[in-house]
Amino acid sequence: MTSSGDSGRPAATTPMGAGKRALVRRPADSLAAGQITHIERRPIDLDLARAQWAGYVAALQGEGWATTEVEPAPGQPDSVFIEDAVILFGDTAVLSSPGAPSRRGETAGAEAAVRALGLTVHSLELPGTLDGGDVLKVGRTVYVGQSLRTNAAGARQLAAIVEPLGYTVVPVPVTRALHLKTAVTALPDGTIIGYLPLVDDPALFDSFLPVPEAEGTAVVLLDETTLLLSAAAPLTTALLTGLGYRTVTVDITEFEKLEGCVTCLSVRVR
Repeated sequence: MTSSGDSGRPAATTPMGAGKRALVRRPADSLAAGQITHIERRPIDLDLARAQWAGYVAALQGEGWATTEVEPAPGQPDSVFIEDAVILFGDTAVLSSPGAPSRRGETAGAEAAVRALGLTVHSLELPGTLDGGDVLKVGRTVYVGQSLRTNAAGARQLAAIVEPLGYTVVPVPVTRALHLKTAVTALPDGTIIGYLPLVDDPALFDSFLPVPEAEGTAVVLLDETTLLLSAAAPLTTALLTGLGYRTVTVDITEFEKLEGCVTCLSVRVR
């Protein structure tokens, strides 16, 4: 198991390895001003947040993921949550249309990064809004949270782009959490996991497994047998280990204070 605490600064780009790459973005100096909606604001330790971000990146690299750093966005407090700015579907990148006006400057750097990778790029447009944290891909099914940040028009625009690629978009109500992936994510076998108090309707999913901690709702699939999750979810870690998965944990407390989770901090390119 891996936890953060390394205060070193990882290299902006590491050599490609086995075709696995992840986009990441450094915390802005203004991180403490990030938006929150469902929790009370708590003080952010910026130095600790930087160290935790470095630990998160090191954990990805330690599992064979090359990391490419998206250009920093100094005036965007929430920009470290790169997942919200762009969603990838194979060789297709979809730039989001952030639901919070203060976050709409985050997509420019994400666009530059995915264009540099040679991906086909589409953009969502207002009045449609959609944050990447509301998009959960499970095989060819794309669950899209209808939240305070993502509206029906944004979901329809996304469907118009990805359904011709063979995906099916399924709207999911999200009223108890910031984003869909704050409430649920998926295991490699397609089982949806979530913390029941945050899930509007678990019956919408074919296979649902409740987890015992809110911090355990989010997992990053590092490979078919390895999961990355928050160190603040030891009971969930034990549950998933008991199911046969290898778990890697990282300390992201400062980002959890801003309703962030392990999925928010990277976009995997495969």
